[in-house]
Amino acid sequence: MNRHEKSTNAPSLLRNRFLQTILLSSVLLQIGIWVRNFAILLYVADRTNNDPYAISLISVAEFAPIFVFSFIGGTFADRWRPKRTMIWCDLLSAVSVFAVLLTVHYGSWHSVYLVAFISAILSQFSQPSSMRLFKYHVAEEQLQQGMALFQSLMAIFMVLGPMLGTFVYSTFGLETSIAIMGVVFLLSALVLIRLPEDNLKPKTDAAKGQFRKEFIEGFRYVWNSKVLRMLGLAFILAGLAVGVAQALNLFIVTERLGKSKEFLQYLLMVNGAAMLIGGGVVAVFAKRVPPQLLLAIGMLAGAVCTVIVGYSTSVPLTLTVQFLNGLVFPCIHIGISTMILKWSHTSIVGRVNGVLNPMFVGMMVVSMSFAGALKDAFSLGTIYSGAGLLFFLGALVMVPIMNQKAPDHAYAAQET
Repeated sequence: MNRHEKSTNAPSLLRNRFLQTILLSSVLLQIGIWVRNFAILLYVADRTNNDPYAISLISVAEFAPIFVFSFIGGTFADRWRPKRTMIWCDLLSAVSVFAVLLTVHYGSWHSVYLVAFISAILSQFSQPSSMRLFKYHVAEEQLQQGMALFQSLMAIFMVLGPMLGTFVYSTFGLETSIAIMGVVFLLSALVLIRLPEDNLKPKTDAAKGQFRKEFIEGFRYVWNSKVLRMLGLAFILAGLAVGVAQALNLFIVTERLGKSKEFLQYLLMVNGAAMLIGGGVVAVFAKRVPPQLLLAIGMLAGAVCTVIVGYSTSVPLTLTVQFLNGLVFPCIHIGISTMILKWSHTSIVGRVNGVLNPMFVGMMVVSMSFAGALKDAFSLGTIYSGAGLLFFLGALVMVPIMNQKAPDHAYAAQET
């Protein structure tokens, strides 16, 4: 019996020291990320006069390294001590942010893309380490509720983040915004020192060539699991849909709704407020609903709402649809995270995450890269209809595995 199984008698999820610490760290990181996102978006829009290629490049800079480094990061996360890995990643992120700040100060404004680029690389080592600790320190029956708590935190910042990011950039400018990001990464590293110890030993005695073997093992593990295979396909379809919609959000605001680019924050705030409510609702019912069904519901809602947003020229209608989409969106995040944790053994969860995550992010990068060209060739309504169709196909992918049960022993995730 491992430490994870022993923890099943924990009386309250919120009394879990690991969860308390990781939530506080996440709050700090979310502050930095939202200030960064809006500072870079508004700054690049100002410098390039709303050039769609320059704006879509922000998303490419943020997500492209995830596709490249997630495979490697997931493998190393299974080899290294997760607590130490997370602390070092936050420290190195802070150092890189201050280095970029100096570059920006002395005249190279294009280096703002590096802020997103470098922190995205380091997150690929930190995030799977966090997943390993989550599976280790949180009881099996509390996993889905734990993920719902994380979703609620993300939703809070979907509401507060745009306001915070726009306020900081408008009031203090780009350099202060970047500096704030560096400071919160340092604070997060200090908070993570409080993480409880674990028995997840680093693999220091691994033979030469062992990394390659473990790297391949992650792909084999996913391929041998029907559930994880289908999840990978759903990731690809959702990534293509989310990428193009996210990259062109600014043009929904400026062209379809006829508002200034600053209005984007209100669109995101409405969506985030709904996500907060939806996350709470899902947390209550999480134990009774299979994660596959949660994911399918979220994708179906995403399909309908994406199409409507693409065609709507009414501000009230678009805001209403964004609210409804946000209400159901937590189903996607919670469903995916729970499936990865329940169908993966503790010793390999980092690699499973490292294999599946790039499928989503890689397709996001592909669709973001083509977003500018698509915008020139097609109307926003046509593009968003295509994104909605991809969401619908992602929901259909869940049908063959809808009745699959999570294995009693996590290592038995490799179904026949």
